Amino acid sequence: MKSYVSYAWPVLLAAGLAIFYICYIHAMRPRSGTLEWISRREALEGKKRFSFTAKLHPMEKKDALPLLLLTAVYAVSAFWSLGDLSAPQSWLALRDGESVSFSTKTSVTVGRVEFYTGLWTGTYTLEISEDGETWIAVELEQDYAHLFYWREAELPEDETLTGRYFRLSASTSKEQLELGELALFDGDGNLISVSCGEDAAALFDEQELVPDAPSWTNSAYFDEIYHARTALENLRGIAPYEISHPPLGKLIISLGIRLFGMTPFGWRFMGTLAGVLMVPLLYVFLKNLFGKTVVALCGTALFTFDFMHLVQTRIATIDSYGVLFILAMFFFLYRFLALPAGTPWHRCALPLFLSGLMFGLGAASKWIVLYGGAGLAVLYFLGLFWKCREWPAQGGTSRRGWLVKTLLFSVLCFVVIPAGIYLASYLPIACAKDISGWKEFLKMVWDNQVFMLTYHMGVDTPHSYSSRWYQWLLDLRPILYYMKNETGFTTRFASWNNPVISWGGLAALVVVAVQTVRRRCGKGLFLLIGCLAQFVPWLFITRITFAYHYFPTILFLSMALAYVCNDFIESGRRWKGPVYALTGTTAGLYALFYPALVGIRVPTWFMHTFIKWFPSWPF
Repeated sequence: MKSYVSYAWPVLLAAGLAIFYICYIHAMRPRSGTLEWISRREALEGKKRFSFTAKLHPMEKKDALPLLLLTAVYAVSAFWSLGDLSAPQSWLALRDGESVSFSTKTSVTVGRVEFYTGLWTGTYTLEISEDGETWIAVELEQDYAHLFYWREAELPEDETLTGRYFRLSASTSKEQLELGELALFDGDGNLISVSCGEDAAALFDEQELVPDAPSWTNSAYFDEIYHARTALENLRGIAPYEISHPPLGKLIISLGIRLFGMTPFGWRFMGTLAGVLMVPLLYVFLKNLFGKTVVALCGTALFTFDFMHLVQTRIATIDSYGVLFILAMFFFLYRFLALPAGTPWHRCALPLFLSGLMFGLGAASKWIVLYGGAGLAVLYFLGLFWKCREWPAQGGTSRRGWLVKTLLFSVLCFVVIPAGIYLASYLPIACAKDISGWKEFLKMVWDNQVFMLTYHMGVDTPHSYSSRWYQWLLDLRPILYYMKNETGFTTRFASWNNPVISWGGLAALVVVAVQTVRRRCGKGLFLLIGCLAQFVPWLFITRITFAYHYFPTILFLSMALAYVCNDFIESGRRWKGPVYALTGTTAGLYALFYPALVGIRVPTWFMHTFIKWFPSWPF
């Protein structure tokens, strides 16, 4: 069923964004009949030197309420229906060829079999017999793509599964197989009660947790099958299966599992918390940059209500931590760059240390942070260059002494500490593999780096929802994570960007580039370098890519929009309408699209009328 009404929404939004930028251009022009153009010309000509040094605007009491309200609103929307707080926690472990038996009081006919998979892969054979001699077999597959997942077995159509004696056997090339729960249903959908010994008790001790059907709320989906599994393996001291990314992100996921158990809520909790923490951190960043509560509020709201910010932080993958640490490392570097030339070295040490610490934590979580690290290095050395140029002729601090101390301390902050964090993140793997010597440990780490590089270079298997960088720019191809269709209803969610941020942010980036050159603006250059550092590497990457790889760039597009809003306000023109309309539209689309972001069951007509803006959007 198609609804061509949905194609009108992007046209209306594009028109609205065009009006916003027309108003911006008008606001940037001098008022007719005034001498405003003279003062602006003198301001531009008077600023002959480019500089990062700017007033670092502090937080004020009036910032507390909007910061807390925005964080609370987002936190509620992010944690709502995050996933089940309960899941099977006891496991039946079977080695290859081992089996357990159980029975029912009377003969039963099995109409459906559900089972909850655990660690390792292989196959179970469920056998049913009426007399204990003649058996009918059903295969239950536990493959790597469906771990910690409620599955329904495929039953033979040509045989009736009737009996009272049951036997479950394991077949695996691994050390063992773990099964969390087994549920048998009769033809009417009623749960069958069984009798078993202690050896099979783990299969039937949590029958109240058996769902009506598998879904994202009770099972792992997408890359959770790797990362949530690896987090549990870290907790249990098992050498992890997934080693295609650095270890720290999975170690962070394991903190949520330790708090809430190996449940969907538990393995998603820390990523969602990271998404929430981005909100106040970005607010403080924008307030430091522009000094205006309204800019901090609106700019933060733009990123807060971006679709990908919500979806990517609600899934147990490691992107959440990468983006949080990228935001933090740029925030603390800006705190350093904004210090006036001649500032004593000890006042520069803390922001440098924190920026390097965040870089280290991020790099040990996911390599996308290394892209931002390249931008961080460029900004750092540019900042040192201009600080030295602007050094006061007379002062108590020696420029040469300050520079030497800063460079040496920066080696500690941005090389030694990150390297230490990176190596330390491998210690749980070393313990699981019983590696004790330093040479063996360093070889294991090095081999993993080689594996990660070759693995990602070789990810070229076609995927239905893959996309390239030029599609990200216009929001053309979301990645669909979940889909369940029913008669007249559908449940789906995908990861892509709020079009206001994607389209409006792209235009804002052009504005920032122009104004950076015209004004010799350090803030603009800071945002440009940060954005390009996260995006440009993807132009040269040939592996299969997805929309969520654009996530770090969206952070800087939101900040570029905040830059435009700040210009609006400083122009003294009628800025409230355009700025509040931009922010309100972003929040409104977030609310409208919310069912397609968190998997709420809605009528199919709703998806086709309001959500499917383009044929390439999977709704």
